[in-house]
Amino acid sequence: MIQGWEPDPYAVALTGAGLLIALVAWLPLALRRLPLSLPIVCLAIGGLIYTSPYLKLDPSPGAHPYATERLTEFVVLVALMGAGLKIDRRFSFKGWGTTWRLLLITMPMSIIAIALIGTTILGLGAVAALLLAASLAPTDPVLAADIQVAGPLEGGEDTVRFALTSEAGLNDGLAFPFVHLAIVLSLAATTGEPWFARWLTLHVLWEVIAGIGCGWLVGRVFGWATFKMPGDTLAKTGDGLVAIAATFVSYGVSELLHCYGFFAVFVTALTLRNSHRDHDFQRDMHDITEQIERIAMMLLLLAFGGAIVNGLLSSIGWIEIVAVLLILLVIRPVTGLFALIGVRATLTEKIIIAFFGIRGVGSFYYLAYGLNHGRFEDGDRLWVILSLVVLASILMHGLTVTPAMRWLDRRHGREAD
Repeated sequence: MIQGWEPDPYAVALTGAGLLIALVAWLPLALRRLPLSLPIVCLAIGGLIYTSPYLKLDPSPGAHPYATERLTEFVVLVALMGAGLKIDRRFSFKGWGTTWRLLLITMPMSIIAIALIGTTILGLGAVAALLLAASLAPTDPVLAADIQVAGPLEGGEDTVRFALTSEAGLNDGLAFPFVHLAIVLSLAATTGEPWFARWLTLHVLWEVIAGIGCGWLVGRVFGWATFKMPGDTLAKTGDGLVAIAATFVSYGVSELLHCYGFFAVFVTALTLRNSHRDHDFQRDMHDITEQIERIAMMLLLLAFGGAIVNGLLSSIGWIEIVAVLLILLVIRPVTGLFALIGVRATLTEKIIIAFFGIRGVGSFYYLAYGLNHGRFEDGDRLWVILSLVVLASILMHGLTVTPAMRWLDRRHGREAD
């Protein structure tokens, strides 16, 4: 080696990117039979990368609040489109009964319980605790791939996988009213302006209803253009990027109308899938969303692993650890089981559904959004607590998901693959 030689950062970045993309493609296959998940491996690789003396960038989410919000937003959007496209079960209020229970019972109860932990155990202010609770309550659609249904028309849509996939698709949008509640309360504390009527009419009624309507309309338009338009339909192109186009249009239009884009994207995906449920092009659209989601997720988790190595969690104490254990091992399982009382499922299935409430990229997005739009004094501590919850969830759920799902499949006489 030439004395004084230093590697070209651009060449190193290209080499690293190529190796990481190869890993993204290969690791899911390699990990199928191991009690490990792709997110765990990504965290470990990120930690190793950021031990390099040549890498000076601080990857902590709090150091780059706007970039954190936008990058996590993008990953969640693509994940929501993929989740909607791969659900084979037709949408119906009766057929999705388990989903409604998780959304309307488990999530509000979780928010209340986590907020109480925030104020009583963690010593947070009530508004900051509400923001933390709203950020941690939803099941993540990004990191929960191992417990979701298979691709379109591939089968494997059992009670557990369907419940967790549909919950993750819808609860991201439903968490937004509570995030906005924390934001308006934080602003009202300094301005003294009335907030309840505006929050209820705008952030609850309008943004939820308009988001669903916007998603349905965009899905209908793309469904017609993709499968039913006279002449050369979009499906004839064979290019699954149509799904990404639908994602961006749905979210962009919903943002212009000031309604919930996460709702819109997932509803767009369901409507687009319903336009021609058995068409092979559904697989093409799903596959491209899955690939893009996986690459973007890996980049975020590399940064998260680097942030942990750089001391993101250095201020953690026993109080935070106790709170995290309560959130993951008590609140989600108990509220999940409570919501599933009376559901036609075995006790084992109910326990698995209640346990695998994975926290991840969506939680990072909500906290970044709340801190960027509200006025919170405990921002740094909120990042530390939320990061510890996500790390614990990635490790705990990642190590148990493969054995649990394989055991469930064997119990039901299915091929455990």
